[in-house]
Amino acid sequence: MILVTGASGLLGSHLIRELVKQDKKVRAIYRNNIPSDMPAGIDWVKADILDILSLEDAMKDVSQVYHCAAMVSFTPHKKEILYQTNVEGTTNVVNACIQNSIQKLLYVSSVAALGRIREDEHINEKMNWTEESSNSEYGKSKYLAEKEIWRGTGEGLNAVIINPVIILGAGDWEKGSSEIFKSAYDEFPWYTEGVSGFVDVKDVVRAMVMLMNGAAQNERFIISAENLSYKEVFTEIADNFGKKPPHRKVTALLAAIVWRLEALKAMFNGKDPMLTKETAKTAQAKVYFENKKFLSYAPNFEYTAVKDAIKRICAELRIKHQL
Repeated sequence: MILVTGASGLLGSHLIRELVKQDKKVRAIYRNNIPSDMPAGIDWVKADILDILSLEDAMKDVSQVYHCAAMVSFTPHKKEILYQTNVEGTTNVVNACIQNSIQKLLYVSSVAALGRIREDEHINEKMNWTEESSNSEYGKSKYLAEKEIWRGTGEGLNAVIINPVIILGAGDWEKGSSEIFKSAYDEFPWYTEGVSGFVDVKDVVRAMVMLMNGAAQNERFIISAENLSYKEVFTEIADNFGKKPPHRKVTALLAAIVWRLEALKAMFNGKDPMLTKETAKTAQAKVYFENKKFLSYAPNFEYTAVKDAIKRICAELRIKHQL
């Protein structure tokens, strides 16, 4: 039996579909409602990574655990729940794995845990989060969560960590990384010259399954297909939707003004700001990621070209949203 946390998210839902396709016995955690668009044959268990007893019950008769559940937020007032979910939740998962003698745990971290703000050097697996190299509480929470994984390996747990870059997939385009597709569809006019890594969600799933079933142990791997500018990615998405691409450049000064105005607006309307100090800085940064380690581990693995992934995802979203 394989347990998946974060089953309703972009990555978790794609992972489950792939495991079911491979005729694996899958158990998935849900908190409130079972997702309606999932394949049949899944053993759904109501549990929460912050509820130790329910989590341990969910792991009974399980041999492998994919820990995909996490909170992604760059909003200051959500800092407490961010750390609670990402750090405390991961602590509970690690302890439950040890308690239930799980054969292997795969933890989905983030390149944010490596420290994304670095000058004149590519980011690889040997790097660690530092105050100087990170601008987000989210990145720090994932770094601290990774420390819990390493603590577990010190207590005998067999674990592997992946650090994906920005994951592209046809998920809920009202939130998460899938939101960039809706922004492009709505003809969001602004762009920055920032650069980041991008990867197809299906490639991340393939890498996860390979690492879970392979010999990799107590290591982490960056999962990234290409380093591209945000402008290139947004333009490619807009072109596939037949929409006007971004054409107004966001300067550092303009971004600084906007995030302050957004913070002020959020104080009155109670909604999450469209832009925060953290996301404004990230969007301007030119960050390049290495993917050599994973490709050395899996020399026959081929990443999907980002332009091909975008073409497929846009077609999937057209059907999903009847565009």
